[in-house]
Amino acid sequence: MKFKIIASTIAAFVFTIISASAQKTVVDLAIGSKDHTTLVAAVKAADLVSTLQSAGPFTVFAPTNDAFAKLPKGTVETLLKAENKPTLAKILTYHVVAGNLNAAAVVKAISDAKGSLSIKTVSGATLKVSLNNGKVILTDENGSTATVVATDLTASNGVIHVIDSVVLPK
Repeated sequence: MKFKIIASTIAAFVFTIISASAQKTVVDLAIGSKDHTTLVAAVKAADLVSTLQSAGPFTVFAPTNDAFAKLPKGTVETLLKAENKPTLAKILTYHVVAGNLNAAAVVKAISDAKGSLSIKTVSGATLKVSLNNGKVILTDENGSTATVVATDLTASNGVIHVIDSVVLPK
């Protein structure tokens, strides 16, 4: 009897945690990540918080702080200035695809397309998505690549896949 009560309590606790995280938006998940503070600052500077907290659904390819650090020195600071808000918004929306594409859906789409496909981002530009040694690779319009390093961070309005580099539109 005591075991049943403990098991029920644990099950209720786990359900509460899962339900609470499912209620968080893609922005809330990013805000809660110590590895995405630069991304969060950029989303705020570009006034995209309310957009990315809306119903969506969104698939976000979220660069880490280390990914932003790979950009030439001063790039992030320049982009965060108010006068560069349109450019920053274009770069950030280049990391967002309409729809809820979990990792399995992305890999299936790549396989169905015989190894690579182009996807339209919210910015209106395209990203090439392919597989290399079992990893999903994004290739931007300039030929630079980013590797998906973590997948399926599920939010109430979409999903986040973490990437190791910033992708840039032309």
